[in-house]
Amino acid sequence: MKCDYFGKCGSCTLWEMDYEEQLSHKVEGVKSMLGIDEADIIRSREEHFRNRAEFRIFHDYDRGTLSYAMHGFEKGALVKIDACSIVAPPIAEMMSPLLEAIAKNEMLRQRLYGVEFLSGSSGQLLVTLIYHKKIDAHWEQEAKKLAQTLGIELIGRSRGIKLVVTKEWIDEVLEIAGEAYSFKLYDTGFTQPNSGVNRQMIAWVKAQIGAPEGDLLELYCGHGNFTIPLSRHFPKVLATEISKRSIQSAKENCALNRVDNIAFVRLSAEELTQALAKKRSFKRLAGVDLESYRFSHLLVDPPRAGLDEATRAFAKNFAHLIYISCNPETLLRDLEVLKEVFEVERFACFDQFAYTKHLECGVILKKRV
Repeated sequence: MKCDYFGKCGSCTLWEMDYEEQLSHKVEGVKSMLGIDEADIIRSREEHFRNRAEFRIFHDYDRGTLSYAMHGFEKGALVKIDACSIVAPPIAEMMSPLLEAIAKNEMLRQRLYGVEFLSGSSGQLLVTLIYHKKIDAHWEQEAKKLAQTLGIELIGRSRGIKLVVTKEWIDEVLEIAGEAYSFKLYDTGFTQPNSGVNRQMIAWVKAQIGAPEGDLLELYCGHGNFTIPLSRHFPKVLATEISKRSIQSAKENCALNRVDNIAFVRLSAEELTQALAKKRSFKRLAGVDLESYRFSHLLVDPPRAGLDEATRAFAKNFAHLIYISCNPETLLRDLEVLKEVFEVERFACFDQFAYTKHLECGVILKKRV
Protein backbone atom coordinates (compact mmCIF):
# COMPACT_ATOMS: atom_id res chain seq x y z
CA MET A 1 0.00 0.00 0.00
CA LYS A 2 1.21 3.50 -0.84
CA CYS A 3 0.30 6.44 1.35
CA ASP A 4 1.62 10.00 1.17
CA TYR A 5 1.36 10.28 4.95
CA PHE A 6 3.37 7.22 6.02
CA GLY A 7 5.86 8.32 8.67
CA LYS A 8 3.90 11.52 9.35
CA CYS A 9 0.41 10.42 10.38
CA GLY A 10 0.54 8.46 13.62
CA SER A 11 -2.26 6.07 12.68
CA CYS A 12 -0.06 3.52 10.88
CA THR A 13 2.80 2.71 13.23
CA LEU A 14 4.34 -0.06 11.07
CA TRP A 15 4.52 2.16 8.00
CA GLU A 16 8.11 1.17 7.13
CA MET A 17 7.03 -2.43 6.38
CA ASP A 18 4.97 -3.68 3.45
CA TYR A 19 1.86 -5.72 4.25
CA GLU A 20 3.52 -9.14 4.31
CA GLU A 21 6.38 -7.89 6.48
CA GLN A 22 4.16 -6.20 9.06
CA LEU A 23 1.84 -9.20 9.28
CA SER A 24 4.73 -11.65 9.73
CA HIS A 25 6.33 -9.34 12.31
CA LYS A 26 3.17 -9.25 14.42
CA VAL A 27 2.27 -12.92 14.08
CA GLU A 28 5.73 -14.19 14.99
CA GLY A 29 5.89 -11.79 17.93
CA VAL A 30 2.55 -12.98 19.33
CA LYS A 31 3.36 -16.66 18.79
CA SER A 32 6.65 -16.21 20.62
CA MET A 33 4.99 -14.31 23.48
CA LEU A 34 2.26 -16.92 23.97
CA GLY A 35 4.43 -19.98 23.31
CA ILE A 36 2.27 -21.03 20.33
CA ASP A 37 3.81 -23.11 17.54
CA GLU A 38 1.03 -23.08 14.93
CA ALA A 39 -1.43 -20.33 14.06
CA ASP A 40 -4.17 -19.85 11.48
CA ILE A 41 -3.62 -16.43 9.91
CA ILE A 42 -6.58 -14.33 8.83
CA ARG A 43 -5.36 -11.60 6.50
CA SER A 44 -6.79 -8.15 5.89
CA ARG A 45 -7.15 -6.44 2.56
CA GLU A 46 -3.96 -4.50 1.98
CA GLU A 47 -5.74 -1.17 1.54
CA HIS A 48 -9.18 0.41 2.02
CA PHE A 49 -10.16 -2.06 4.73
CA ARG A 50 -11.19 0.06 7.71
CA ASN A 51 -14.95 0.59 8.07
CA ARG A 52 -14.76 3.03 10.95
CA ALA A 53 -12.67 6.20 11.04
CA GLU A 54 -12.38 9.40 13.07
CA PHE A 55 -10.71 12.62 11.91
CA ARG A 56 -10.05 15.97 13.47
CA ILE A 57 -10.88 19.07 11.43
CA PHE A 58 -8.26 21.75 10.84
CA HIS A 59 -9.54 25.28 10.07
CA ASP A 60 -7.42 27.59 7.92
CA TYR A 61 -9.18 30.84 8.77
CA ASP A 62 -7.04 32.97 6.45
CA ARG A 63 -7.99 30.93 3.40
CA GLY A 64 -11.42 29.89 4.63
CA THR A 65 -10.67 26.20 4.03
CA LEU A 66 -11.04 22.99 6.00
CA SER A 67 -8.76 19.94 6.16
CA TYR A 68 -8.90 16.57 7.81
CA ALA A 69 -6.20 16.00 10.40
CA MET A 70 -4.67 13.09 12.29
CA HIS A 71 -2.34 12.97 15.27
CA GLY A 72 1.29 12.79 14.24
CA PHE A 73 4.14 10.87 15.82
CA GLU A 74 5.28 13.88 17.82
CA LYS A 75 3.28 14.71 20.93
CA GLY A 76 0.58 17.27 20.21
CA ALA A 77 1.30 17.39 16.49
CA LEU A 78 -1.50 17.37 13.92
CA VAL A 79 -0.95 16.22 10.35
CA LYS A 80 -3.26 17.64 7.69
CA ILE A 81 -4.47 15.01 5.22
CA ASP A 82 -6.75 15.06 2.18
CA ALA A 83 -7.09 11.27 1.75
CA CYS A 84 -6.60 8.04 3.70
CA SER A 85 -5.48 4.76 2.15
CA ILE A 86 -6.76 2.48 4.90
CA VAL A 87 -10.42 3.56 5.07
CA ALA A 88 -13.11 1.57 3.23
CA PRO A 89 -14.11 2.77 -0.27
CA PRO A 90 -17.39 4.47 0.81
CA ILE A 91 -15.42 6.59 3.31
CA ALA A 92 -12.51 7.30 0.95
CA GLU A 93 -14.86 8.44 -1.81
CA MET A 94 -16.87 10.72 0.49
CA MET A 95 -14.05 12.48 2.33
CA SER A 96 -13.44 15.26 -0.23
CA PRO A 97 -17.07 15.90 -1.31
CA LEU A 98 -18.18 16.11 2.31
CA LEU A 99 -15.56 18.63 3.36
CA GLU A 100 -16.01 20.73 0.20
CA ALA A 101 -19.77 20.96 0.83
CA ILE A 102 -19.32 21.86 4.52
CA ALA A 103 -16.69 24.52 3.72
CA LYS A 104 -19.25 26.38 1.59
CA ASN A 105 -21.83 26.53 4.39
CA GLU A 106 -21.15 28.86 7.32
CA MET A 107 -23.67 27.13 9.59
CA LEU A 108 -22.11 23.70 9.05
CA ARG A 109 -18.50 24.89 8.95
CA GLN A 110 -18.38 27.07 12.06
CA ARG A 111 -16.60 25.38 14.99
CA LEU A 112 -16.69 21.93 13.41
CA TYR A 113 -14.25 19.88 15.49
CA GLY A 114 -14.30 16.36 14.09
CA VAL A 115 -15.92 13.89 11.70
CA GLU A 116 -16.66 10.21 12.33
CA PHE A 117 -17.45 7.74 9.56
CA LEU A 118 -19.11 4.32 9.79
CA SER A 119 -19.55 2.18 6.68
CA GLY A 120 -20.48 -1.40 5.88
CA SER A 121 -20.23 -3.88 3.05
CA SER A 122 -23.59 -2.62 1.73
CA GLY A 123 -22.01 0.73 0.83
CA GLN A 124 -24.15 2.72 3.27
CA LEU A 125 -22.35 5.51 5.09
CA LEU A 126 -23.13 7.14 8.42
CA VAL A 127 -21.39 10.44 9.15
CA THR A 128 -21.28 12.14 12.55
CA LEU A 129 -20.29 15.81 12.68
CA ILE A 130 -18.90 16.90 16.05
CA TYR A 131 -19.00 20.56 17.09
CA HIS A 132 -17.59 22.86 19.73
CA LYS A 133 -20.78 24.92 19.63
CA LYS A 134 -24.44 24.36 20.33
CA ILE A 135 -26.26 22.87 17.34
CA ASP A 136 -29.96 23.58 16.91
CA ALA A 137 -32.92 23.43 14.53
CA HIS A 138 -31.28 25.94 12.15
CA TRP A 139 -28.20 23.74 11.95
CA GLU A 140 -30.42 20.69 11.41
CA GLN A 141 -32.12 22.31 8.40
CA GLU A 142 -28.78 22.83 6.67
CA ALA A 143 -27.60 19.35 7.69
CA LYS A 144 -30.66 17.74 6.07
CA LYS A 145 -29.80 19.45 2.79
CA LEU A 146 -26.24 18.16 3.06
CA ALA A 147 -27.37 14.59 3.75
CA GLN A 148 -29.80 14.63 0.84
CA THR A 149 -27.24 16.07 -1.59
CA LEU A 150 -24.52 13.56 -0.68
CA GLY A 151 -26.78 10.55 -0.08
CA ILE A 152 -25.48 9.85 3.44
CA GLU A 153 -26.92 9.15 6.87
CA LEU A 154 -26.07 12.05 9.19
CA ILE A 155 -25.89 12.84 12.91
CA GLY A 156 -24.76 16.02 14.67
CA ARG A 157 -23.17 16.12 18.11
CA SER A 158 -22.12 18.85 20.48
CA ARG A 159 -21.73 18.85 24.24
CA GLY A 160 -24.89 17.26 25.67
CA ILE A 161 -26.70 17.37 22.34
CA LYS A 162 -27.29 14.71 19.70
CA LEU A 163 -29.40 15.50 16.63
CA VAL A 164 -30.23 12.56 14.36
CA VAL A 165 -30.68 14.19 10.97
CA THR A 166 -31.57 11.04 9.02
CA LYS A 167 -31.00 7.86 11.07
CA GLU A 168 -28.42 6.68 13.59
CA TRP A 169 -27.48 3.33 12.07
CA ILE A 170 -26.47 1.60 8.86
CA ASP A 171 -27.69 -1.76 7.62
CA GLU A 172 -24.98 -4.40 7.33
CA VAL A 173 -25.11 -7.89 5.81
CA LEU A 174 -22.34 -10.37 6.58
CA GLU A 175 -21.93 -13.33 4.22
CA ILE A 176 -20.44 -16.13 6.30
CA ALA A 177 -19.97 -19.72 5.14
CA GLY A 178 -22.72 -19.36 2.54
CA GLU A 179 -25.25 -17.74 4.88
CA ALA A 180 -26.27 -14.09 5.16
CA TYR A 181 -26.69 -12.34 8.51
CA SER A 182 -28.26 -8.90 8.86
CA PHE A 183 -27.25 -6.30 11.45
CA LYS A 184 -28.05 -2.73 12.40
CA LEU A 185 -24.80 -0.97 13.27
CA TYR A 186 -25.35 2.09 15.47
CA ASP A 187 -23.09 5.13 15.71
CA THR A 188 -22.42 4.67 19.43
CA GLY A 189 -22.22 0.88 19.50
CA PHE A 190 -18.99 -1.07 19.28
CA THR A 191 -18.44 -2.54 15.82
CA GLN A 192 -15.51 -4.48 14.42
CA PRO A 193 -13.41 -1.98 12.43
CA ASN A 194 -12.46 -4.33 9.59
CA SER A 195 -15.55 -5.92 8.04
CA GLY A 196 -13.60 -8.31 5.82
CA VAL A 197 -11.57 -9.72 8.69
CA ASN A 198 -14.67 -9.81 10.89
CA ARG A 199 -16.45 -12.11 8.43
CA GLN A 200 -13.44 -14.44 8.33
CA MET A 201 -13.11 -14.33 12.11
CA ILE A 202 -16.70 -15.47 12.64
CA ALA A 203 -16.30 -18.14 9.96
CA TRP A 204 -13.17 -19.43 11.72
CA VAL A 205 -15.01 -19.79 15.03
CA LYS A 206 -17.97 -21.50 13.32
CA ALA A 207 -15.59 -23.99 11.70
CA GLN A 208 -14.20 -24.99 15.12
CA ILE A 209 -17.61 -25.48 16.77
CA GLY A 210 -19.08 -28.41 14.87
CA ALA A 211 -22.45 -29.58 16.21
CA PRO A 212 -22.30 -29.57 20.03
CA GLU A 213 -25.10 -31.04 22.10
CA GLY A 214 -24.80 -28.48 24.90
CA ASP A 215 -25.72 -24.80 25.06
CA LEU A 216 -23.58 -21.67 24.59
CA LEU A 217 -22.94 -18.92 27.12
CA GLU A 218 -21.41 -15.73 25.73
CA LEU A 219 -19.95 -12.86 27.76
CA TYR A 220 -19.32 -9.42 26.22
CA CYS A 221 -21.72 -10.16 23.34
CA GLY A 222 -21.96 -6.60 21.97
CA HIS A 223 -24.61 -6.28 19.26
CA GLY A 224 -24.61 -10.04 18.59
CA ASN A 225 -21.73 -10.13 16.11
CA PHE A 226 -20.73 -13.68 17.11
CA THR A 227 -23.92 -14.65 18.91
CA ILE A 228 -26.30 -14.70 15.97
CA PRO A 229 -24.13 -16.66 13.49
CA LEU A 230 -23.09 -19.15 16.19
CA SER A 231 -26.68 -19.69 17.38
CA ARG A 232 -27.18 -22.04 14.42
CA HIS A 233 -24.83 -24.52 16.11
CA PHE A 234 -26.42 -24.67 19.58
CA PRO A 235 -29.82 -25.67 20.98
CA LYS A 236 -29.90 -22.55 23.19
CA VAL A 237 -27.74 -19.47 23.75
CA LEU A 238 -27.53 -17.07 26.68
CA ALA A 239 -25.60 -13.89 25.88
CA THR A 240 -24.72 -11.05 28.23
CA GLU A 241 -23.36 -7.53 27.89
CA ILE A 242 -23.17 -4.60 30.31
CA SER A 243 -24.03 -1.92 27.71
CA LYS A 244 -27.74 -1.13 27.52
CA ARG A 245 -27.36 0.21 23.98
CA SER A 246 -25.61 -2.97 22.83
CA ILE A 247 -28.26 -5.24 24.34
CA GLN A 248 -31.03 -3.26 22.63
CA SER A 249 -29.14 -3.53 19.34
CA ALA A 250 -28.53 -7.27 19.83
CA LYS A 251 -32.25 -7.89 20.36
CA GLU A 252 -33.07 -5.93 17.19
CA ASN A 253 -30.49 -7.92 15.23
CA CYS A 254 -31.89 -11.16 16.63
CA ALA A 255 -35.34 -10.24 15.31
CA LEU A 256 -33.89 -9.21 11.94
CA ASN A 257 -32.43 -12.68 11.52
CA ARG A 258 -35.52 -14.46 12.87
CA VAL A 259 -33.50 -16.25 15.53
CA ASP A 260 -35.50 -17.52 18.49
CA ASN A 261 -33.01 -19.53 20.57
CA ILE A 262 -31.03 -16.61 22.06
CA ALA A 263 -31.70 -14.78 25.32
CA PHE A 264 -29.85 -11.46 25.54
CA VAL A 265 -29.48 -10.09 29.08
CA ARG A 266 -27.83 -6.90 30.36
CA LEU A 267 -25.54 -8.28 33.04
CA SER A 268 -21.85 -8.00 33.81
CA ALA A 269 -19.75 -11.15 33.98
CA GLU A 270 -19.65 -10.83 37.77
CA GLU A 271 -23.43 -10.48 38.03
CA LEU A 272 -24.03 -13.48 35.81
CA THR A 273 -21.66 -15.58 37.90
CA GLN A 274 -23.60 -14.62 41.01
CA ALA A 275 -26.91 -15.44 39.34
CA LEU A 276 -25.78 -18.87 38.15
CA ALA A 277 -24.44 -19.62 41.65
CA LYS A 278 -27.85 -18.54 43.06
CA LYS A 279 -26.18 -15.90 45.23
CA ARG A 280 -28.26 -13.05 43.77
CA SER A 281 -31.40 -12.63 41.72
CA PHE A 282 -31.86 -9.94 39.06
CA LYS A 283 -35.03 -8.45 37.59
CA ARG A 284 -33.19 -8.32 34.26
CA LEU A 285 -33.30 -12.14 34.24
CA ALA A 286 -37.09 -12.20 34.42
CA GLY A 287 -38.38 -14.78 31.96
CA VAL A 288 -34.98 -16.51 31.65
CA ASP A 289 -34.96 -20.02 33.11
CA LEU A 290 -31.32 -20.51 34.05
CA GLU A 291 -32.06 -24.05 35.23
CA SER A 292 -32.98 -25.07 31.67
CA TYR A 293 -29.51 -24.40 30.24
CA ARG A 294 -26.90 -27.11 29.86
CA PHE A 295 -23.82 -25.12 28.99
CA SER A 296 -20.98 -26.88 27.20
CA HIS A 297 -19.29 -23.84 25.59
CA LEU A 298 -18.28 -20.42 26.85
CA LEU A 299 -17.37 -17.61 24.44
CA VAL A 300 -15.63 -14.49 25.72
CA ASP A 301 -14.62 -11.40 23.73
CA PRO A 302 -13.47 -9.02 26.48
CA PRO A 303 -12.09 -5.46 26.18
CA ARG A 304 -8.33 -4.84 26.20
CA ALA A 305 -8.18 -5.39 29.97
CA GLY A 306 -9.01 -9.06 29.42
CA LEU A 307 -10.80 -11.22 31.99
CA ASP A 308 -10.95 -10.39 35.68
CA GLU A 309 -9.96 -12.93 38.32
CA ALA A 310 -13.53 -14.04 39.02
CA THR A 311 -14.31 -14.61 35.34
CA ARG A 312 -11.12 -16.60 34.83
CA ALA A 313 -12.17 -18.87 37.70
CA PHE A 314 -15.73 -19.09 36.34
CA ALA A 315 -14.47 -20.09 32.87
CA LYS A 316 -12.89 -23.24 34.31
CA ASN A 317 -16.38 -24.73 34.78
CA PHE A 318 -16.89 -25.22 31.03
CA ALA A 319 -15.81 -28.09 28.79
CA HIS A 320 -14.99 -25.74 25.89
CA LEU A 321 -13.80 -22.14 25.87
CA ILE A 322 -13.60 -19.78 22.90
CA TYR A 323 -11.51 -16.72 23.70
CA ILE A 324 -11.36 -13.76 21.30
CA SER A 325 -8.71 -11.26 22.39
CA CYS A 326 -7.77 -7.77 21.19
CA ASN A 327 -4.75 -7.64 23.52
CA PRO A 328 -2.16 -10.47 23.43
CA GLU A 329 -0.60 -9.24 26.70
CA THR A 330 -3.76 -9.74 28.77
CA LEU A 331 -4.46 -12.93 26.82
CA LEU A 332 -1.08 -14.25 27.99
CA ARG A 333 -1.96 -13.44 31.60
CA ASP A 334 -5.35 -15.15 31.32
CA LEU A 335 -4.00 -18.22 29.53
CA GLU A 336 -1.50 -18.81 32.32
CA VAL A 337 -4.48 -19.43 34.62
CA LEU A 338 -6.77 -21.14 32.11
CA LYS A 339 -4.11 -23.65 31.06
CA GLU A 340 -4.34 -25.13 34.55
CA VAL A 341 -7.43 -27.00 33.31
CA PHE A 342 -7.54 -26.34 29.53
CA GLU A 343 -5.37 -27.27 26.58
CA VAL A 344 -5.13 -25.15 23.44
CA GLU A 345 -6.72 -26.90 20.47
CA ARG A 346 -6.46 -24.13 17.86
CA PHE A 347 -5.05 -20.63 17.63
CA ALA A 348 -5.59 -17.85 15.10
CA CYS A 349 -4.33 -14.34 14.39
CA PHE A 350 -6.82 -11.85 12.92
CA ASP A 351 -5.23 -8.81 11.28
CA GLN A 352 -8.01 -6.35 12.12
CA PHE A 353 -5.60 -3.41 12.38
CA ALA A 354 -3.17 -3.70 9.48
CA TYR A 355 -0.06 -1.47 9.61
CA THR A 356 -0.36 -1.06 13.37
CA LYS A 357 1.16 -3.05 16.23
CA HIS A 358 -2.25 -4.41 17.24
CA LEU A 359 -3.24 -7.99 16.47
CA GLU A 360 -6.46 -9.75 17.43
CA CYS A 361 -6.28 -13.42 18.44
CA GLY A 362 -8.63 -16.37 18.76
CA VAL A 363 -8.04 -19.39 20.98
CA ILE A 364 -10.05 -22.62 21.14
CA LEU A 365 -9.51 -24.37 24.47
CA LYS A 366 -10.73 -27.79 25.57
CA LYS A 367 -10.87 -28.98 29.14
CA ARG A 368 -8.49 -31.80 30.00
CA VAL A 369 -10.17 -35.06 30.91
